[in-house]
Amino acid sequence: QVQLVESGGGLVQAGGSLSVSCAASGRTFSRFAMGWFRQAPGKERDFVAAVSWSGGGTYYADSVKGRFTISRDNDKNTVTLQMNSLKVEDTAVYYCAAAGVYPIELHTVGYWGQGTQVTVSS
Repeated sequence: QVQLVESGGGLVQAGGSLSVSCAASGRTFSRFAMGWFRQAPGKERDFVAAVSWSGGGTYYADSVKGRFTISRDNDKNTVTLQMNSLKVEDTAVYYCAAAGVYPIELHTVGYWGQGTQVTVSS
């Protein structure tokens, strides 16, 4: 069992920056690939970014490539998503995810956090 708790969401103006973090507890954190998904009102949950077990591999959705950076700290059991040059369309609830396989896809996620709201205003 893995418990994931997100923090750091909030309100930011378009063009600004925000970071969201996820703290994991329970089973060995470094055994899981970690990722972020997001879900806007009335839309499906979409993949945003993922990082491999060691942190050496990352990949991103095309919509955030070059603007978002995912990283992990296996000593602190945390994963962070740094979001720069935010756009109004980045507004969503952001969910932390843990999976036993990498790359991560929606159907391979084993554990979810409760989500944190990110709102980008124009």
